[in-house]
Amino acid sequence: MYKSAMLGCGGRARGHANAYRHVKSGKLAAICDMNQELLNKFGDDFDISSRYTDLDEMLEKEKPDVLHIVTAPVLRGSNERIRYSLMKQTSDHGVPAAIIEKPIAVESEDWRQIAGLAEETKTKFVVNTQLNFHPKNLELKRDVADGKIGEIKFIDASARSTPVDQGPHVLQLVSSYIDNSRPQRVMGQIAGRDHLESAQPSPMHAAAQVIYENGLHVSLAFGQGMGTMASDDQGIYCHKRVLVVGTKGFVHWRFSSWERSTHDGGYEGGPLSYGEQDVIAQGNLTEAVFDWLGDEKKEHPTHLKQSLAEFNLLLGMYYSGITNEMIDLPFDPPDGLMDMLREKL
Repeated sequence: MYKSAMLGCGGRARGHANAYRHVKSGKLAAICDMNQELLNKFGDDFDISSRYTDLDEMLEKEKPDVLHIVTAPVLRGSNERIRYSLMKQTSDHGVPAAIIEKPIAVESEDWRQIAGLAEETKTKFVVNTQLNFHPKNLELKRDVADGKIGEIKFIDASARSTPVDQGPHVLQLVSSYIDNSRPQRVMGQIAGRDHLESAQPSPMHAAAQVIYENGLHVSLAFGQGMGTMASDDQGIYCHKRVLVVGTKGFVHWRFSSWERSTHDGGYEGGPLSYGEQDVIAQGNLTEAVFDWLGDEKKEHPTHLKQSLAEFNLLLGMYYSGITNEMIDLPFDPPDGLMDMLREKL
């Protein structure tokens, strides 16, 4: 039985904690938050008595096998980027594994810092992009892997929130259907500056055509002006989707429904409960971390280097929109990319 700890006791952390009812190999044993009220409410609700307001103290005393870093990428009430510093702190304590909330970075500077850490750390970092662990997605991916839709020819994926907010979910979902093949080239377009001054700066809208290492062509769209409707709910977070087209059919996962068409089975489809699927998916993602700790060959699908490659694609999309050029990937994003976007938009 592995021992887990959690940094951050806000709303998203409750999703991580609730998922432990679907986890067999680990137990959530300690929590940390600088907000004493949040900390105690969370501890009471989930019956966790080991509570800390200092991360170093918790890691030193508890020595968890897995740390959930459930914090925003910026410090509350400021624009200070804290994703790298918390990951470095975790690595320096020798924590075997950590699950980090998306996005892994927000701009070129912190992406480069974390990419450097990825080359030297012994901690198994994974990013909490859990969509591919949804039970229906796992089923549809098995259909694709079993050849039921034939050879994959094209993928179309989108979300109606900003690229940096829901883009990491969608990009990882695309990767999961093609065995984590890496992107090689991107041609992107960007629009809208309303979110450039937010804690997670990003264009409002973006679209791109991407070529992956396996030769596959993928179409991406993000933002309310681009993303396809994927739910009856009008909320911008409710419209993540991926369509995988093959020579013998297709599979289509959406926020609140699914479709499948195969040569043998014909057309099928139906509704989904995102909430019910998501808590199971969170448990599946967490269990996969414990599997990786137990067996080096069971590398987690959202491991740090894979997630960094997907975020590099997002940065490449931005830079393509700024320069009006096709960008080869991976690429070294220039410092000041957000300032370039502000000038461009």
